[in-house]
Amino acid sequence: QVQLVESGGGLVQAGGSLRLSCAASGRTLSSYTMGWFRQAPGKEREFVAAIRWSDGNTYYAGSVKGQFTISRDNAKNTVYLQMHSLKPEDTAVYYCAATHLYYSNYAPLYDYWGQGTQVTVSS
Repeated sequence: QVQLVESGGGLVQAGGSLRLSCAASGRTLSSYTMGWFRQAPGKEREFVAAIRWSDGNTYYAGSVKGQFTISRDNAKNTVYLQMHSLKPEDTAVYYCAATHLYYSNYAPLYDYWGQGTQVTVSS
């Protein structure tokens, strides 16, 4: 089992920044890929970014590339999502997730999920 706890969400003005954290515990994470997804009201959950724990390779959705950065801290077993130049359309609940696959941007293929953290961007 892997337990994931997100934090760092909140209310921010357009153009602002936030850093989300995902603290992971449980199994050794070196064999997992960690992902961030988001879900806005009335919309499907969408892939944002992923990082492979073993080698740090990163993957981004086209809509956030250059705006968001995913990273990990091995010592703290924590994954981060640094978000810059936030826009109202970035408003969503952001979820951290873990998959045993090499890489995936497909939510159903992720095995473990956090409870989510709300990000609201005001115009």
